[in-house]
Amino acid sequence: MLPEVRAAARTLADAGVASPAHDAEELAAYVLGVPRSRLFVLSALPDKAADRYAELVGQRAARVPLQHLTGVAGFRRLELAVGPGVFVPRPETEVLVSWALSVVPAGGLAVDLCAGSGAVALALADEGAGLRVHAVELEEHALAWAARNVEATGLPVTLHRGDVRDRSVLASLDGTVDLVTANPPYIPLGAGVEREVAEHDPPAALWGGEDGLDVVRAVERAAARLLRRGGWVAVEHADLQGESVPAVFSGPAWADATDHPDLSARPRFTTARRT
Repeated sequence: MLPEVRAAARTLADAGVASPAHDAEELAAYVLGVPRSRLFVLSALPDKAADRYAELVGQRAARVPLQHLTGVAGFRRLELAVGPGVFVPRPETEVLVSWALSVVPAGGLAVDLCAGSGAVALALADEGAGLRVHAVELEEHALAWAARNVEATGLPVTLHRGDVRDRSVLASLDGTVDLVTANPPYIPLGAGVEREVAEHDPPAALWGGEDGLDVVRAVERAAARLLRRGGWVAVEHADLQGESVPAVFSGPAWADATDHPDLSARPRFTTARRT
């Protein structure tokens, strides 16, 4: 491995970065414009690249998200543009998409609420068989990133600016939707989060009220009106909400409320079927 990358990994580890070796390699590959696998056949960084690399490592050590530095975030089969003003999609959410693809019918109608960068909506459109996908996002900056990703991928996702709490949003689809997904803000006010999250993810994508469930409850109400009988909803949540979120979907509008783990076996998303 390049000596500059080994040194960068030590710097990032000392700064408290969770994945120092991975991030050091990703930044080197980004600066050089090569796949990470190519780093192992190089002996040193060119001077100009070394200066740029040192600058980026310094920013990462200051806990600027890796994805903000490279401008992209991988999500399933896609590379999405991300940056300030939009929530960076996480690998944990990919499990929710896998489940959603297993229940939505071919040629079905899907709605993604709190869409952010468009990651979930675009993954559904990319991998679902003939799905018609609508995505709803309130925040202007996030919606701009989603529009950029829709244009770049060319995938058939229709974007809407709207508040999940507003009953008029997508009212023309009420009772016709096969699948509703959401990765809403669900962090309780006052909870501790990593610096990358606290300082760089948009607050509107993070905080969900005193118990973290304010927007989850709004998603439940929206899903109840949008879904056809037998349609499904899937909502991501924090790992400490594996009981409280299923409880939101315990009313007479719902059956089969179930919580699901992520790849680390932590509670991660709740699903329910519209009665």
